Amino acid sequence: MLSLAAYADRLSVRPGETISFKVANATGHPVSANIVRVISSDANPAGLGIRVQEIEARVSKLAEPGPFQVPSGSYAIVDDLEAWPSGDSFTLCCRVFPTLLNGRRQGLITRSNDTRNRGFGLMISEDGCVLGTMGNGSAFEGAQTREPLKERRWQVVWLRFDAGSREFHIGHAPFGSPATTVANCALSTEASPMADGPLLMAAANHDAPNAHFNGKLERPTLYDRALSDEEIQSAIHGEEPPGASVCWDFAQAVSTSRIVDVESKAVHGRLVNTPARAMTGAGWSGYEMCFRHAPDEYGAIHFHEDDIDDCEWPTAFQWTVPDDTRSSVYALMLSAGDSEENVPFHVVPPKGRATARIAVLASTFTYTIYANHARPEWDRDPEWQASWRKQSSDWGGYPHNPGEHLDYGLSTYNYHSDGSGISIASWRRPMLNVRLGYLTYPYEEIRASGLRHFPADSHLNAWLEDKKYDYDIITDWELHQEGVDLLKQYSVVLTGSHPEYHTREMIDALEAYRDGGGRFCYLGGNGFYWKIALSPEKDGVIEIRRGEGGIRAWAAEPGEYYNQFDGEYGGLWRRNGRPPQHLCGIGFTAQGNFLGSYYRKHSEAVDPRVAWMFDGVDEEIFGNHGLSGHGAAGFELDRADKRLGTPEHAMVVASSENHPADAPWVLVPEEMLTHIVTWSGEPAKDLIRADMTFFECPNGGAVFSTGSITFCGSLVTNNFDNDVSRLLGNVLTRFLNPEPFQMPS
Repeated sequence: MLSLAAYADRLSVRPGETISFKVANATGHPVSANIVRVISSDANPAGLGIRVQEIEARVSKLAEPGPFQVPSGSYAIVDDLEAWPSGDSFTLCCRVFPTLLNGRRQGLITRSNDTRNRGFGLMISEDGCVLGTMGNGSAFEGAQTREPLKERRWQVVWLRFDAGSREFHIGHAPFGSPATTVANCALSTEASPMADGPLLMAAANHDAPNAHFNGKLERPTLYDRALSDEEIQSAIHGEEPPGASVCWDFAQAVSTSRIVDVESKAVHGRLVNTPARAMTGAGWSGYEMCFRHAPDEYGAIHFHEDDIDDCEWPTAFQWTVPDDTRSSVYALMLSAGDSEENVPFHVVPPKGRATARIAVLASTFTYTIYANHARPEWDRDPEWQASWRKQSSDWGGYPHNPGEHLDYGLSTYNYHSDGSGISIASWRRPMLNVRLGYLTYPYEEIRASGLRHFPADSHLNAWLEDKKYDYDIITDWELHQEGVDLLKQYSVVLTGSHPEYHTREMIDALEAYRDGGGRFCYLGGNGFYWKIALSPEKDGVIEIRRGEGGIRAWAAEPGEYYNQFDGEYGGLWRRNGRPPQHLCGIGFTAQGNFLGSYYRKHSEAVDPRVAWMFDGVDEEIFGNHGLSGHGAAGFELDRADKRLGTPEHAMVVASSENHPADAPWVLVPEEMLTHIVTWSGEPAKDLIRADMTFFECPNGGAVFSTGSITFCGSLVTNNFDNDVSRLLGNVLTRFLNPEPFQMPS
């Protein structure tokens, strides 16, 4: 872990509100803090470098932070079982789908206290067998099956205690199979399953939960008697014996952190660290793909040892934002001895009151989804890792990479330790790539900044500062919460370089703003691509299901394409009937390495409808420069397609070409029907392009889209004096002009 790490309880704050900072400090030195306004967070010396502005800010120190661990690992906890078990007979049954039998003990259902040697446990042993334990106050007695469980197969496990014979019996069997593997243990006269404290599922030891389980659990059920062999056989075949005392049905309250007991005692529980719900269970038939339509087939929860939704560190510093604070990007700067840390955040304007005519939409949901993305090159390519370290050091950039600090949880572009894709992200933890000076890719040889997301978006902010534009920062959070009422206060709304992840509420708001006369500039690539859902309980917790189609780091399992948080079909917005072309005229078409090319004007560029944007941009080719990939059109590209929603009257004024051959370009999967046939019917090579597009909208509005993730990096070239800078300046000048745009007849 880092010697100094921190995060904020929110990514945006309004004047008059308070933002809290959680800090872990293992340096042994006191921590000092101050707040700065951020002008540029790109450390590249070919540009501005990291540039901040000192401000007057009274940061309150609530406590001297000490060292804290990250409480990772998801599990369920039940607090209200009273004195059960009390020494009487009982049986526990559960359906189990292990996903990682990795040589360590894992808890399934436990009510034990390791320090007091009391209670019982139904667990998986180090060698993958089912293990039963009971404590006598001085030690645990146990037995385990001889045959191990099978990974990624549904099995039924049980623990049966007979108080009369003082024996307990454990076993497991494939779901629906008559074959069983069992073990028996006769307890000593002192041993008893007497337990106190909460019951855990998918972990052990309630005082300090550990032994986290990797896999799915379904329908944990408690009987207050020792089931017969025949009754256990019924449970193995999915026919639960009657008379259960407690049964937790994980198909209930799926959008929440509650686990529901459907028997009369109503002994409900709660989930910790947001495991994946709406998971297919042992009886999934494949007839229904949505958990809402067949809840009995979706009664599983997938737990992971590395799930994390909140570090839960105490607040060390707070800042109440003064009423006169300008809307902008800020950062808390921390130091302790030789260690430094920074935590960026956004000050947005007061609710219901714009302080400028331009709004910049910060893609904080995309930042969170990518938070702590450990790139595969970090472990696979030592030269890449060495190059990253050297370039970051030479430039004075952020020195820490998520690939070497897995403690804080990885991104939804990574995998859990069991190989399943990470579907839940949270900003309530240190996000090492959302930092001033963070470098995504090392490209020292071309003096280009390999930046994405938060650091890359500062190119646009720095340009606005240089050109003396007044602007407000708004974020995804406010857009989701307030909708079009937030946007309609502004004459122009600008995106950053990569606005990829959106909720339905956000898409609705942007379309309503556009059609209500707003002027919208999409200045990136791969935007409005994935559909996400927000936790209804925990701010900052976001879900992504990587369903059918799309450039995906992993693929959701069949039947698990629907979001647990809102019950809607997840995946691509294109698969949900709302392609990006419908909103902004263009959508994701191709991806290559982080290298850029240029745009070439089309003949349409001289049309009076659009000629004004090229004032002072005289050459046919423009944008063959920049800090991001060395060109204005690169890495991830968007193109127009009228069949996907590009308006009939939209004009493609320029397109990119001649993309570097050493950046192997691929079409997004949804563009390919076979290995040779594309969605549009065009040759695959012709679809590798960024289409700069313009169209008018109802009520006097208009949309300008660039179609490239590296576009904003070219604004900075030559101290902001270049063709791309002039082009965007022309667009802003016209978009700020209240004269309505006219829809062509």
